[in-house]
Amino acid sequence: MDNNDLIMKQKARILVIDDEPIIRITIEGLLQFENVELLFAEDGINGLRLANQFIPDAILLDLMMPDMNGYEVCKNIRANSALAEVPLIMITAADSREARLEGLSAGADDFLTKPFDSLELRIKVMNILRLNRFRHIKEQKDQLKRLAEELLNAYDQTIEGWSKALDMRDRETEGHSMRVTEKCLELAKVVGIDDGQLIHMRRGALLHDIGKMGIPDSILLKPGSLTESEWAVMRMHPVYAYEWLSQIEYLVPALDIPYCHHERWDGKGYPRGLAGEEIPLAARIFSIIDVWDAMCTERPYREALSEETVKKYLLDHKGLDFDPRLVDAFLNHF
Repeated sequence: MDNNDLIMKQKARILVIDDEPIIRITIEGLLQFENVELLFAEDGINGLRLANQFIPDAILLDLMMPDMNGYEVCKNIRANSALAEVPLIMITAADSREARLEGLSAGADDFLTKPFDSLELRIKVMNILRLNRFRHIKEQKDQLKRLAEELLNAYDQTIEGWSKALDMRDRETEGHSMRVTEKCLELAKVVGIDDGQLIHMRRGALLHDIGKMGIPDSILLKPGSLTESEWAVMRMHPVYAYEWLSQIEYLVPALDIPYCHHERWDGKGYPRGLAGEEIPLAARIFSIIDVWDAMCTERPYREALSEETVKKYLLDHKGLDFDPRLVDAFLNHF
């Protein structure tokens, strides 16, 4: 691998701050790489000006300079938030322990001793550029990860907003979505569903009745019993949910509950008449929780039913409406 391979593919900018012309000329001759741009300053003041103007990828800084020595320049560089992380190699004729300790204290990352070895200079510069490249890559990845997390949080907050809007539309079920979501995830953990799936289950549970947005108020909020034709319209809400949510890529894995939570274990549910394990596991779990919450919650036309009544209903409908094993798991846990 040649030297150019070790330098960043994107042109790296190196600032050399040294008051000796021969040193600047020597460094220029040694660092004539295709992917390196060199900037030169003959004193600390001009060096700080160039550093602020161009934000270099690395700095070579002489220690002994008039007016402002390398320690002072280094401290000024580290005090600037835009330059604080720029790799800095201090060039010094004082190869003493004390000088190096003071340089480290000022913020230097590495040292070169005059007269420096040409190979040592090239190796140190290439290594520090390589490390700086990897640091930038890591920072970019971390930033992308943070942005992705923020975006997902925004999505989930939007979903919660939709869920609350649905509950507000039907006052009888206010708070229902949040309650069933919590219990659904709890039962899912009991039966061993992994965390990755729980994320999608949560979204699906919150949006389980999103399809009802397509049902007219005259049917959805009708105080009396629905006619057969009205029931036909009502049974379309899982289809509406599928049609809407399947267009949103990140919600496709959450479709099982909105689309299938009215399917029955015996195949007599809707909209597709799925039976047994044809019904997605998430939907089978949710259907139990959904009925449990509906029966245990007080409604304007009736009081909340007793625990024994709800338990009996679930047992009576085990193997008909519900997965028998999930009913047992639910009753054993709750």
